[in-house]
Amino acid sequence: MNKCTLTTFAILICKIVSAQFITDFKKPATNPLLGPDSSYSFFCPVQQKEVKWQKADVFNPAAIVRNDTVFLLFRAEDNKDAKLGHRTSRIGLAHSTDGINFKRYPKPVLYPDLDDMQQWDYPGGCEDPRVVQTEDGTYLMLYTSWNSKVARLSSAVSKDFIHWKKQGPVFLKAHQGKFNEGWSKSGSVITKMEKGKIVAAKMNGKYWMYWGENFVNLAYSENLQDWYPLLDKQGELLKVMETRPYKFDSHLVECGPPAIITDEGILLIYNGRNIESDLADPNLPKGMYASGQALFDKNDPSKFLKRLDQPFMKPDLPHEITGQYKAGTTFAEGLIRFKNQWFLYYGTADSMVGITISK
Repeated sequence: MNKCTLTTFAILICKIVSAQFITDFKKPATNPLLGPDSSYSFFCPVQQKEVKWQKADVFNPAAIVRNDTVFLLFRAEDNKDAKLGHRTSRIGLAHSTDGINFKRYPKPVLYPDLDDMQQWDYPGGCEDPRVVQTEDGTYLMLYTSWNSKVARLSSAVSKDFIHWKKQGPVFLKAHQGKFNEGWSKSGSVITKMEKGKIVAAKMNGKYWMYWGENFVNLAYSENLQDWYPLLDKQGELLKVMETRPYKFDSHLVECGPPAIITDEGILLIYNGRNIESDLADPNLPKGMYASGQALFDKNDPSKFLKRLDQPFMKPDLPHEITGQYKAGTTFAEGLIRFKNQWFLYYGTADSMVGITISK
């Protein structure tokens, strides 16, 4: 274990980054934090009409700290009468000085627009953000562009959380565009703790990102815009972590918040789905989403080390097993270090925003 300086903050950080996993999360009684709200409306430039953009569901948030304030970037859906996967999603913004009580910005900050990205973003919208800070103070958002045909992992950048510049699908240039027409989701950039902040980390001169849902792949970038997935000997996507039969992650292993480098390795929080077959974990409902943790070698992000056998977070509150996804969902996407604690924000049953906290 590395020596820590004798200050409260440094002792806490040393203790945290030396632990293999963070397993003592607890859900406060303030849950859920955010839910649908039909009072918010804006003029949709694509539909050319006013839309109640938070009317159906508010869930799957990214989180980041700036100047002692927590900012959430959440996914909101507009039409509660449309079936699962057929609503338009937009990304909204909320802020809080205590990490619990949030005030929402009235308009969405990222949404389908009359721009070059409309072919990727519409009609399904912009979904499931993850956000990291870069060393120069820019914020990078990775989100899913959903045109109701193919889900594509895309990116946008901002200096203030409100004005975002879309950069398009992240695999557009990689391997002659081979993977741009395939399904891609859930980008978790590898980060480091720097002066109390979680920022994107360079390893061997490159940035790295875990991504995917059917299995975990690894991609690298030199500019945080164009990403190149790692391939196996057959030229297909390299599987650095796969699903497991009879476990909570028997169907999907979908990357969660930005991964973080610790003394013991690279910690990746991910979301597992229990398969709906005889290979399911018999201790959980079939189809349930629960959250796990995995560890990768800090010197080789493609080298898988270990993961938890059981989920550290699963649906156990009423609003986590009702709503749009009734099989039950805790879907982690936003991890921050705030007030000397870990705050983990997650989506509940594709309907609301929850929080769980660890010291």
